Amino acid sequence: MLTPPIPVFDGHNDVLLRLRRSGGEDPAGRFLDGEEAGHIDLPRARTGGLAGGLCAIYVPSPGTAKDANGDFPTPDQADALNETLAMARLLFDIEARSQGAVTVCRSAADIRRSMEIGSFAAVFHIEGAEAIAADLDALYVLHQAGLRTLGPVWSRPNVFAYGVPFRYPSSPDIGPGLTEAGRDLIRACNELKIMIDLSHMNEAGFWEIARISDAPLVASHSNVHALCQHSRNLTDRQLDAIRDTGGLVGINFGVLFLRDDGIKDANTSLDLLVRHAAYVADRIGIDHVALGSDFDGTTIPADMKDVTGLPRLLDALRRHGFGDQELKKIAHENWISVLERSWGE
Repeated sequence: MLTPPIPVFDGHNDVLLRLRRSGGEDPAGRFLDGEEAGHIDLPRARTGGLAGGLCAIYVPSPGTAKDANGDFPTPDQADALNETLAMARLLFDIEARSQGAVTVCRSAADIRRSMEIGSFAAVFHIEGAEAIAADLDALYVLHQAGLRTLGPVWSRPNVFAYGVPFRYPSSPDIGPGLTEAGRDLIRACNELKIMIDLSHMNEAGFWEIARISDAPLVASHSNVHALCQHSRNLTDRQLDAIRDTGGLVGINFGVLFLRDDGIKDANTSLDLLVRHAAYVADRIGIDHVALGSDFDGTTIPADMKDVTGLPRLLDALRRHGFGDQELKKIAHENWISVLERSWGE
């Protein structure tokens, strides 16, 4: 028998992109009313106990072909900005039409208040800063619009850094680190109190950010390289650095980042997901592990199916030996804590 859902605040979902690209009418209405497609909508979030999370705005690469280096092509800045604004408008449209059932949160207090009243606590997040030019003008405007967390790269190069390509088996030590514009971006994010997301950052970029940034190091949806040798996963040394800054790792539900064979197979046990969470907790402490599902952005274990399967994951964590207080930390308390410290409010 499943335990009652503990509220979950999740570090990463791609529902805005799914709604944007699905081609159906009234994407905001489909999120609010529910549908069969994808992993998340508001009714299923309520069923699964998903109380909120970082709602990513990600602009896909143009076309499907990789370049000569095996990298995904990078969108033009103007095109990326147009797509980013369209998805941001969709997020705000969802909030406006929800009659209080969805709140775009700009502070930790907003998140706590939303969770208390049962309003879905959405945080405006950008994954891959292609919409922002080196002059950073768009960063300041987007921050005024509600942007509170940002990943400088997805897994492709841009004006700021070289995103880690998808490779297995591979170290994350692929390619150069930040550009000068990238270093300016990190300093500006610190100034604006925008949380910097290290998922999709290669190792050189990770260590440059660790040297420059005065904020906790956070990887919103990344796993353990010692357990799965995917380039997207974190080495033990990176995990230790995250701990030393009071940061956090959001465990990614994607099977590609869980399995030790690199196979994209939905018939993957939730026990593997638990194994990654337990490794992080054992190595760097329970206060530094959370959830970063990647719902609507990756293939997750079939046993979970969608967001309604979150109670199954919490029960699997409980069976492993995590107690109620530890589960609350993993489910939402650690995320709210690191965001409060990153945002300074």
